[in-house]
Amino acid sequence: MSKVATRFAPSPTGALHIGGVRTALFNWLYSKNQKGTFHLRIEDTDKERSKEEHKIQIINSLKWLGIEHDGEEYIQSSKIDNHLKIANELLKNGFAYKCYCSPDEIEEQKKRARQKKIPYIYNRKWRDADEKDAPKEIKPVIRFKSKIEGSSILKDLVQGDVEIENSTIEDFVILRNDGTPTYNLSATVDDHMMGMTHIIRGDDHKINTFKQIQIYEAMNWDVPIFAHIPLIHTIEGKKLSKRDNASTLDDYSKLGIMPDALRNYLLRLGWSYKDKEIFTLEESIKFFNLEGIGKSPSKLDMSRILSMNEHYIKNINENDLYDNLLKYCEEYKDKIDTSKATKIKSSLVFLKNKAKTLEEIFNNAKYIINDEVTFNENDLKLIDDKSKKIINEFQNEIKNLENFTRDNLEQIVNNLIKKYETNFKGVGQPLRVALTGSKFGPGLYDIVISLGKADVEKRLGKILN
Repeated sequence: MSKVATRFAPSPTGALHIGGVRTALFNWLYSKNQKGTFHLRIEDTDKERSKEEHKIQIINSLKWLGIEHDGEEYIQSSKIDNHLKIANELLKNGFAYKCYCSPDEIEEQKKRARQKKIPYIYNRKWRDADEKDAPKEIKPVIRFKSKIEGSSILKDLVQGDVEIENSTIEDFVILRNDGTPTYNLSATVDDHMMGMTHIIRGDDHKINTFKQIQIYEAMNWDVPIFAHIPLIHTIEGKKLSKRDNASTLDDYSKLGIMPDALRNYLLRLGWSYKDKEIFTLEESIKFFNLEGIGKSPSKLDMSRILSMNEHYIKNINENDLYDNLLKYCEEYKDKIDTSKATKIKSSLVFLKNKAKTLEEIFNNAKYIINDEVTFNENDLKLIDDKSKKIINEFQNEIKNLENFTRDNLEQIVNNLIKKYETNFKGVGQPLRVALTGSKFGPGLYDIVISLGKADVEKRLGKILN
């Protein structure tokens, strides 16, 4: 058998859907595991809805996740001549025929099927009819002559053997009456021309596979190996659609989910290897196989994505986390200037505490990023006369400190607790509000040390005035 070649074939009619991303990931991992190649085919034959910006978004989304395709993108619309040539060859060799049924006739057949509550199958009226009887005013479609007798078996690498009665596969259209090829023809011809050995895709394509195999056999081409992976469902068990929240990659990157975490989550969505949960990129490639894919649909679970992201935030090298954060802020917030970025970098150890997303780290770091403290009205009420005295005394005490350490700050706070007969909250809360504008956020000593003496004195002075 020739070297493994897989492909991902999205239509650029909208942003890349999370189900498509997982299909691309499985194809990419399988080809890398087998030392093969992975290709990207842009199926842009729907001229009305296909947009260049969607194509760019698809390529960038995959790249963001670490999935790079081999060679140039294969653009389907530039290969239409190949598809037409094959349609005519099938026609010439008796594997296809011209169908002159009018749209009204087809609609009538569909209506009758609905009334009988049976699936619609074209009645093959023109399959063996003589073209001499064809109506002059109707432009025909070209239909493939599907097998009528017996059954076909698909040896699927995920689903096992799938058997179907041939009579249930209709004589499907391969060329519309405007001369444009349909999906089943174009995809088959392209997969053959691209030398694809394995077609890994969603199991909603199973019926298409039976149709496409018949085209392969009619053309005497090698039939690729097929693997149909179960679809992704919502947590309620419905099929995930583009209209669902957080269904595209952009939705996740905006939230501050990191590419490695999302890739790890998608890898484990419907695939398993022993009881391992966390995979580096190298491990993903090394261990990925089609045997590990389950047969039932997986449920997309946002809480699992967040906990996977939190795991990465906690365990990733801090320089990498910092790079991810800067990129995230540049893309979705504001670019952080160098002096602030340096402070954030040295404070990441506590800013990332309990953070599940990059956005939460950004929110924790707002007091460093913003020079001006904006106060929450309710929190400002906490600064009463007693609080102002505490802030004033803290201000005086730190004037004499050469540098801030947890020990010397703790000593000052403990003395204030004793003097004002209060607890840590009584001293810490007003100071935190004065320095950050909120009673929530990182620990007091972390805040003071990260801001530095000049900033702390400026902010405390402002609240006292």
